[in-house]
Amino acid sequence: MPLTDRPLDELRAYSPDLPEPTDFDEFWARTLAQEESEDLALRCEEVDTGLRLVECHDLTFAGACGHPVRAWLLYPVGLDSPLPAIVEYNGYGGGRGLPHERLNWVAAGYAYLLMDTRGQGSAWGSGGHTPDPVGSGPSLPGFMTRGICDPDQYYYRRVYVDAVRAVQAVRSLDRVDPARVAVCGGSQGGGIALAVAGLVDGLAAVMADVPFLCDFRHAVEIADRDPYAEIARYLAVHRHRVEQVFSTLSYFDGVLHASRAQAPALFSVALMDDICPPSTVFAAHNAYAGPKEIEVYPFNGHEGGQEHQFVRRLRWLGPVLDGAPTA
Repeated sequence: MPLTDRPLDELRAYSPDLPEPTDFDEFWARTLAQEESEDLALRCEEVDTGLRLVECHDLTFAGACGHPVRAWLLYPVGLDSPLPAIVEYNGYGGGRGLPHERLNWVAAGYAYLLMDTRGQGSAWGSGGHTPDPVGSGPSLPGFMTRGICDPDQYYYRRVYVDAVRAVQAVRSLDRVDPARVAVCGGSQGGGIALAVAGLVDGLAAVMADVPFLCDFRHAVEIADRDPYAEIARYLAVHRHRVEQVFSTLSYFDGVLHASRAQAPALFSVALMDDICPPSTVFAAHNAYAGPKEIEVYPFNGHEGGQEHQFVRRLRWLGPVLDGAPTA
């Protein structure tokens, strides 16, 4: 895949003037206040995986609208509590899969929670286990246009609430230090992590790799591959809803959430990425209000740095958490 976006020096300066809803903060304050009235309803069942050095739990918590959300919760065996924790969000279309597929963070000594993404889990990987009970109006196959004409009904409103509740669930665990909780993810997971960074106070760190869900209008105009192309195809049919759709999406734009985030952040971007264009990633990075770094992979596509980026994350996170207060 050749370079199709701006040169790197222009990307480092790219700062789009995005239209921001006048009630953006009120919308999210109201949304989270409504959900906080719901008990987390934590259920945690230990699972025998045959992994002798990893303790695995099938965890369920009440997400948006009180709907049950599944997650894997892993602890390293033999380490004293309370532990720093990683909450990870998944890429588009994937589910939580099987516990042994996600051992990197627990092998490094962290408590680790991988949140299932509601309704997803059948496009790749080993499957998901969390339905999305909410229907929507007419939408394109996929998740991007479900409820897209109303921010209160939009699919990612529920996902972002689930993600916030996942952090609350982890912070409530006796074996976790609530002051040393980091969030991370790649692609869709990176975009969700940025939203959580703007919505949750006191996170210790944020790691967003090739994040999706950023700079929506620009992304839809220049990306010719899904998932952004789902929105373009929807608008090709619903021609009269262009402004309505982008008005809804503005409440979920990772750039606007990043501008409210304060935790130290590590981003990564791939300059040949034709799924999440580099300019959209830089838009979020450049808007990020807290301390930040970005790792650039000049000759990679949407796969980004893969395991090389995990090494970068691991080396970056230790000193960040060492400087974080403990509960």
